Amino acid sequence: MKILVTGCAGFIGMHACLRLLKDGHEVLGVDNLNVYYDVNLKRARLKLIKAFKKFTFVKLDIVNRKKIESLFDQFDIRRVIHLAAQPGVRYSIKNPYSYIRNNMAGFLDVLEGCRHHNVNHLVYASSSSIYGINSALPFSEKQNTDHPASIYGATKKANELMAHAYSHLYGLSTTGLRFFTVYGPWGRPDMSPHLFTKAILEEAPIDLFNKGRMRRDFTYIDDVVECVIRIVDQPATSDYKHNSKQPNPSYSSAPYRIYNIGNHQPVELLKYIKIIEKALGKKAKINMLPQQLSEMPATFADVGHLKDAVGFAPSTSLQEGVAKFVKWYLEYYGYKHTNGQASI
Repeated sequence: MKILVTGCAGFIGMHACLRLLKDGHEVLGVDNLNVYYDVNLKRARLKLIKAFKKFTFVKLDIVNRKKIESLFDQFDIRRVIHLAAQPGVRYSIKNPYSYIRNNMAGFLDVLEGCRHHNVNHLVYASSSSIYGINSALPFSEKQNTDHPASIYGATKKANELMAHAYSHLYGLSTTGLRFFTVYGPWGRPDMSPHLFTKAILEEAPIDLFNKGRMRRDFTYIDDVVECVIRIVDQPATSDYKHNSKQPNPSYSSAPYRIYNIGNHQPVELLKYIKIIEKALGKKAKINMLPQQLSEMPATFADVGHLKDAVGFAPSTSLQEGVAKFVKWYLEYYGYKHTNGQASI
């Protein structure tokens, strides 16, 4: 079937497109190739996808309402995987308007396209950042998420609310995926694997907030894509068990679902850095800094709901995932290993 993937030149978008194409689907990819990070990396990802005959690329900004309408008019789109967004927690502190524009106005354009063109399933990216200042671990989809710690998290919460409204009003099947610190080959340069690996290789200090005691539920990209593929094939349905007096935020009387996509194994950043050090054969220089208000002390995904629904949950160990990322990083940026150490 024809599947639209927005943000196709992004990290998760590229991997999702490759998997769909290898499975024989026709994929329509949309991306605006913006300059939030290295456009050359986005173009290199896109080159891999364009090698498939069943892939069609349209350079398009999802905030352009008329062009999104034209896209849905032109192509017979049956399912949508919406990954285009303005990412990054820290960037949202200085650039909040970019998040409202891209993550909310852009999402509205996609919802309207789906509504008016009989799309039978919209799967969209939410985030672990939605849990905000919650401290009850592990994070469950049943928990309240009304206290975001960043504008980025707030826009992802808004996406879930907007999706529910469209599911309720128009019967649009929507599924939100709360991604937990996705990493792996072809990852974003603003994420910690890139930043830490680059710093270690260049012998530059790594800034560690909360003195490195923060814990993250690192989730390997292949596991994430497996979840996305399984979920896109299971359109959300109305749940007769929904109790409007005691509602469960993860499902509804409308065709609406929410899932955590995490590894269920949080790791302290200091331990995480040691794993990268071992893969590189080099020691890190660390600059300990205090906690930032926008940073969550820990993320930890309860994936029971996910496993019950699709029979799978992420499980790749951090050691295995980091080794694969480092191998890709050294090859892509032109480093080599000598005597167990990475060098140019």
